[in-house]
Amino acid sequence: MAESVATPLTIRTVRSIAEIPAHIWDGFSGTGNPFLRHSFFKALEDSGCTVTATGWTPSHLVFYRGEKPVGVAPAFLKSHSRGEYVFDWAWADAYQRYGFDYYPKLLIAVPFTPSVGARLLLDKDERDRIRPEDLNDALDRIASDRGASSWHLLFPDHSDQQLLDTPERLHRLGCQFHWFNREYEDFDAFLATLTSRKRKSIRKERRDVAAQGIEFRHFSGACLPDHVLSAFFVFYQATYLKRGQRPYLNREFFQALRQHQPDQLHIIMAIKNNEMIAGALFLTGTNTLYGRYWGCLEEYNHLHFEACYYQGIELAIAQGLHCFDAGAQGEHKLVRGFEPVLTHSWHWVANPAFADAIAHFTREEAREVEAYRQAALEALPYRQQEKP
Repeated sequence: MAESVATPLTIRTVRSIAEIPAHIWDGFSGTGNPFLRHSFFKALEDSGCTVTATGWTPSHLVFYRGEKPVGVAPAFLKSHSRGEYVFDWAWADAYQRYGFDYYPKLLIAVPFTPSVGARLLLDKDERDRIRPEDLNDALDRIASDRGASSWHLLFPDHSDQQLLDTPERLHRLGCQFHWFNREYEDFDAFLATLTSRKRKSIRKERRDVAAQGIEFRHFSGACLPDHVLSAFFVFYQATYLKRGQRPYLNREFFQALRQHQPDQLHIIMAIKNNEMIAGALFLTGTNTLYGRYWGCLEEYNHLHFEACYYQGIELAIAQGLHCFDAGAQGEHKLVRGFEPVLTHSWHWVANPAFADAIAHFTREEAREVEAYRQAALEALPYRQQEKP
């Protein structure tokens, strides 16, 4: 064991997920988290969503102890900061004003997915014995070797944070809103834990949706018809086009997701007069429901809340899932029973002067985020005796 620990930890990169066999990648990642599976990254790459032309050059990491592979991590050389949900535009602008290149940067993350999970997919023995200093030094070296100004690891879980937490690294906090299933038998059991005013408000929203003649139909990936997937993609595109943006994902990606991860894919469609008018896509993990994409062509009162949140809560209860992660941002989730949780990211910037300035910023930002979360906790709609 002593000789194994003394062997340096090194990192190599591959330019395509196809260079790592699926059974090797999934052996490190497992299949419980839908965003960490080999098939998910292959769907992104094969569909052209994460390629150099879109600013996402695959540079996945393979960790070695000597010549033995001991882990992998999803990584990309980025030429912009879109699709990340941890915003560093100001850092890039400051670099540019002083005549430095911020891009490319090395991003260790799941593209377009602000959901907490493992990022350093290491085998258990390696995770138990690795030193945070060695890991961080190896990440610094691989970023420099690839010509990156910095590396950024987004939305790690608690286990990864323990490996990343060294004084030399920049640590950022964020806040999301997640719903937790406290062994509710059904949606009414959840409502019973809320204050009377919030309980009545949610029931009224749901009645308003039904009064507009809207019902909901659930399709799982295993029996998801082509016409449903096509309709959902139209709705998904509309969400971005309304904001004057191009969608990150294309039809081929969703088709590949249905083909390779059908057991984790769910679409809930809103139906009016026998026509699909809106849709929301969810993915299931071992313990978590992930609400990912939604869209509609016309606006209806409270339809977004029903399709994305209330239908999701019902799905989480039916599936026996502990947590419902409905995505980034959204204070409107708070009054609907979603609780504030801190998210984390870790960063290394090669330029020491910029690193010092960013460290000051992240410390100030962290205090503001902590205060925001505390205020949100005090505003939760649960009855006093039920508050978490």
